[in-house]
Amino acid sequence: MHTYDVFTQYERNHWKLTDVDFSAVRKDLVQPEYVTIAKSAVMGESNVIAAVHGFLNEFVDDYDFSTFAVVWGNQEVQHHYMFKAWLDAVGEKVDDGAVAAMRAPYDPGTTPSATLATNIISELTVNHIYRRVAHAVQEPVLHDLLLKASRDEAAHAREFIHFCRERLARHPEEKASVLETLYVYTSDSRIKHPVGLFKSNLTELEDHETIDTAFELFLERVADADELKELQHKIRRVFGGIVEMDLSTNGKVRHALADVIAA
Repeated sequence: MHTYDVFTQYERNHWKLTDVDFSAVRKDLVQPEYVTIAKSAVMGESNVIAAVHGFLNEFVDDYDFSTFAVVWGNQEVQHHYMFKAWLDAVGEKVDDGAVAAMRAPYDPGTTPSATLATNIISELTVNHIYRRVAHAVQEPVLHDLLLKASRDEAAHAREFIHFCRERLARHPEEKASVLETLYVYTSDSRIKHPVGLFKSNLTELEDHETIDTAFELFLERVADADELKELQHKIRRVFGGIVEMDLSTNGKVRHALADVIAA
């Protein structure tokens, strides 16, 4: 099984939260926006439980991917707790009620391939943003945590890409749903993420940071002028490789979707 190799690689190479020295946090270097980013990340990463629940329900016939979902979930819980630990070190708290409100599992996607596509977009997005924000953060512990998380998300994206390719090879009729998902998430002038799309309107999150708070702050304070376009282009390029089609622009995504539906 593919996940056996993934699991053993993660065991050999993955970092441990217990090795992070949170007593080394430089409180004198902490800016208010760092706290906002960390609280938003705690909320975003807390969706791992809902996501794993949804994966296990939707992929009940796929043992290999289900085992990956559990391995992936462990690392995402680690991200959730590392940002929480950093906030504890600087004397900030996240509302447990807001975190608990994220628990409900996600509904299945239009197809299992669409669900995998959604998570590819999620991983590529946070990989990019964690890395870019890390280079803008002066507090060394948070800087290091963001880089760790960014590398993890890149590895996760690779595996979701693998499983999406495998799924499409078995179910080519699901290709249209993948293209549709891509268009939904990359055709807007803002960063769209499944957590924000499906969970940010919960009443329990009123007056609380959400993952969208971090995205807005990123675009306002960190991102270059064309960075959103570059991120969306990168995502489309990855999907082009998955479906072996030219998806370099939103127009080409629409044409590809029309061609696939017509065929």
